[in-house]
Amino acid sequence: MATIWYLSLLFLTCLLLAAFRRKKQKPGPPSPPGFPIIGNLHQLGELPHQSLWTLSKKYGPVMFLKLGRVPTVVVSSSETAKQALKIHDLHCCSRPSLVGPRDLSYNYLDIAFAPFDDYWKELRKICVQELFSAKRVHSIQPIKDEEVKKLIESVAESASQRSPVNLSQKFQGLTASVICKAAFGLSFQGTVLNNDRFHKLVHEAFLFLGSFCASDFFPNGGWIIDWLTGLQGRREKSVRDLDAFYEQMFDLHKQGNKGGVEDFVDLLLRLEKEETVLGYGKLTRNHCKAILMNVLLGAISTSAITMTWAMAELMRNPRAMKKVQSEVRNQMGNKSMITFDDTDQLNYLKMVTKETWRLHPPVPLLVPREVMSEFEINGYKIQPKTLLYVNTWAIGRDPDTWKDPEVFLPERFMDNNIDAKGQNFELLPFGSGRRICPGMYMGTTMVEFGLANMLSQFDWKLPEGMVVEDIDMEESPGLTVGKKKELLLVPVKYGEN
Repeated sequence: MATIWYLSLLFLTCLLLAAFRRKKQKPGPPSPPGFPIIGNLHQLGELPHQSLWTLSKKYGPVMFLKLGRVPTVVVSSSETAKQALKIHDLHCCSRPSLVGPRDLSYNYLDIAFAPFDDYWKELRKICVQELFSAKRVHSIQPIKDEEVKKLIESVAESASQRSPVNLSQKFQGLTASVICKAAFGLSFQGTVLNNDRFHKLVHEAFLFLGSFCASDFFPNGGWIIDWLTGLQGRREKSVRDLDAFYEQMFDLHKQGNKGGVEDFVDLLLRLEKEETVLGYGKLTRNHCKAILMNVLLGAISTSAITMTWAMAELMRNPRAMKKVQSEVRNQMGNKSMITFDDTDQLNYLKMVTKETWRLHPPVPLLVPREVMSEFEINGYKIQPKTLLYVNTWAIGRDPDTWKDPEVFLPERFMDNNIDAKGQNFELLPFGSGRRICPGMYMGTTMVEFGLANMLSQFDWKLPEGMVVEDIDMEESPGLTVGKKKELLLVPVKYGEN
């Protein structure tokens, strides 16, 4: 009898201790209710950053979701982003591995989104030194001058006929030409870069990389759903097209005939031939493709998207348009075009660019990170293997940070020192921490240089029959988010009104 009594007492003590421990444990982040198996996947719409923003209004700036079988945390305020990307950057600076069935051509996708290790650090060092450093950006200024001059001449032809110009395509063509000449040593109009095919190639790649596919959230069978919906086939076709593009580029470079000047692709091919060791192994052909993929997709569309959104917002805000045009034209003086050095003096244009990034960050959900070790945000424990998203789109619309957040008002940056370099977490178009975009300087200078010349050389009008309210500001889905409908404007040569 005594034995039973002691066992009962011991059992009760264990229960009380367990309850006490549970009470002491810090709770996880609040979470919207989900369904069995799919979790919260049904709550992600075509534009996940907007859906998550809506949910964060109810569940707070640190929110837990179960996306299929993948635990996910979304942060949606500048303070929580600072905790994740600065204070606890080392705990969550890795990347999730891509899952699901892949053919061999997918190998370099896993390399492109490499986890945080010695390979990734050496890879980033190569990209920064050889392509994105300030010295390198300055060295390719003649290429920018040449391509912007071509753009001005092209738009001037339309201006003489008073016909609309597709600025979305023009800006995409500009950035593609600059990057391809600077990084790949190839003319955008060369045999490997057919205009229409190239734009479609880049668009499809961004679309599938930004898509939420079943195989990423249901590793053991989600590929069946992707196969039935056709997403799997589209992804594989996109990768095959990219692969063919890279192989053509490698073949052209092996033929030489560039006057002995080594460009970025030549450098990669040389490192591959020399069997250079990066971190855990030798540099292979797939490594080269992974690097080119990061350059190709990371540098081209983002700048073009920002310039397009900026022009759309300026057309909807004539006061800001008049102010920025006055600034750039006063700076240009009697010169034929704005120079790179001139852009340093264009303070209001810089404010316009920041305001555009605030409302329309090119990557509204920063590329997801994977938590490597436990840490806390706002007192909530974040566990290893959790996917972490930073919703920069939501941060830019946070009323606790920005007054009248839906209003396009460049002057809001006049009396503060907020910049886009990753240290001010209210504005994160390039991310922050160890995973900050290495092409930040190149992207910023491309946007300012391109916009300055389009605004100085031309006045802009809406196509006949349109009014400001008709400008469609709907977003397109994908890893980067541009205007869903292309921006068509009528240029008028400055001084010929």
